[in-house]
Amino acid sequence: MPDDAGEKTEAPTPRRLQEARNKGQIARSTDLNSALLLLGGLLALRVFGPQMIGSLHEVMKRNLSVTDPSAGLSLDVGKLVMDVGMMVLGAAGPILTVLIVLAIASNLLQTGFLFTTEPLTPKLDKLNPINGVTRMFSSRTAMQLVMNLVKLAIVTAVASVAVNNRLEDIMNAMALSGWPLVIQLTSVLYDIGLQLALALLIIALLDFAWQKWKHIRDLRMTKQEVREELRSMEGDPRLRMQRRKMQMAQAVQRIQKAVPTADVIVTNPTELAIAIKYNAESMAAPKVVAKGADHLAKKIREIAILHGIPIIERKPLAQALYKTVEVNQEVPERFYQAIAEILAYVYRLSGKKLNKRQRRTRAA
Repeated sequence: MPDDAGEKTEAPTPRRLQEARNKGQIARSTDLNSALLLLGGLLALRVFGPQMIGSLHEVMKRNLSVTDPSAGLSLDVGKLVMDVGMMVLGAAGPILTVLIVLAIASNLLQTGFLFTTEPLTPKLDKLNPINGVTRMFSSRTAMQLVMNLVKLAIVTAVASVAVNNRLEDIMNAMALSGWPLVIQLTSVLYDIGLQLALALLIIALLDFAWQKWKHIRDLRMTKQEVREELRSMEGDPRLRMQRRKMQMAQAVQRIQKAVPTADVIVTNPTELAIAIKYNAESMAAPKVVAKGADHLAKKIREIAILHGIPIIERKPLAQALYKTVEVNQEVPERFYQAIAEILAYVYRLSGKKLNKRQRRTRAA
């Protein structure tokens, strides 16, 4: 066995990738889902938030405003809760819809449609404490820890810059009260959150690319594995050889029956051989009754010699007929003149005469 037979240097084959996918082994980034949900949620709040706040304000104003002091004692708390609940449901419905669509789209874009119960199958090796400790202190876990620390550092840096850029607005908000304070702080928090969401999205896209690369790397195969997979897909070499022998034997049997009925054999001269038959009384045009290349061409010539069938060398015609005309198919009209000349030559050699139809074909 070669020295590199055990090294995983080959890219995974489509079959290997599909088998891993069927087992639930796919490249995906949970960070990408979180980043898209955060960004989509913020944008949805920007679009639908004012409507939700306005509806809430209207409900509270309608139910809590008291013009008659005695009416306050008869406040219908159940109706208030129902009104607020329906308002929140109606106003928050578009936001929840956006988040659900983003969650589904994020998973479909990363993995496509996939349904498998393989990850839910209990595996005893996961319960082995030794394996658990090994995974905790593996190089992959260390790499993941480093990446998480890098992500945390980037997010912290972006948050610090965003807060510093709005520090003056934050300080000015301290002098406000009531709705102006809420509006100012909401604007500041939204701006900071949007910058963090964009930063997280960029990090998540890079993480997804790394996950894809790592997934392909983990599925790499050895040269021996690739050879074995090709062998399993193509079947046993001995069976393939037997099938080829059977196909060759069947082709020879067809040739042995068809070639003796031919009028002439057109050759390349050695690589190709085409057997042509023409009967003016029963056939509308000359027909290819057999053809072959290499070994089959040799067999056609041998059978033709055995039965005294003329063999004519016409390289361009033989190549064109072999490529364009199938067995038992009539010859296209563009070859009529060339074949009529060959048949005329063959008939002169054999003493046969052209009938009227053959003479017309040759004249055309």
